[in-house]
Amino acid sequence: MIPGMRITRQVLVLDAPDLNVESTFWASLLGGTAVEADEDWQSIQVDGEKVLAIQLAPDHIRPQWPDGQPQQMHLDLHVEDLPAAHAEALSLGAELLQASPDRDAPTGFQVYADPAGHPFCLCWGEG
Repeated sequence: MIPGMRITRQVLVLDAPDLNVESTFWASLLGGTAVEADEDWQSIQVDGEKVLAIQLAPDHIRPQWPDGQPQQMHLDLHVEDLPAAHAEALSLGAELLQASPDRDAPTGFQVYADPAGHPFCLCWGEG
């Protein structure tokens, strides 16, 4: 574990152009339910535990793996101490792509890229 960055939960997030179609597919395939719906986000729960999230991405380009457009997804890392986690991520080579407009809000996230450009979010609260 990285000193100063205690991760409390990890969530794999899939981008999709149709939130309901994607959420229904994964909830059914995993034997769970799509919950916590809002206009651009749904969580998939199995046995009461969040296992996957779907984020609305209207401009999403379908991957053409293994040849063509590469896969696209990101990881949400829920942390207890955003300032410490932010500093640690940057020190390891992350790049801040989108800062939160309110780091004092009870829930929120900031978007980063790893050294190869893969996106991930540092999140806080239960949002």
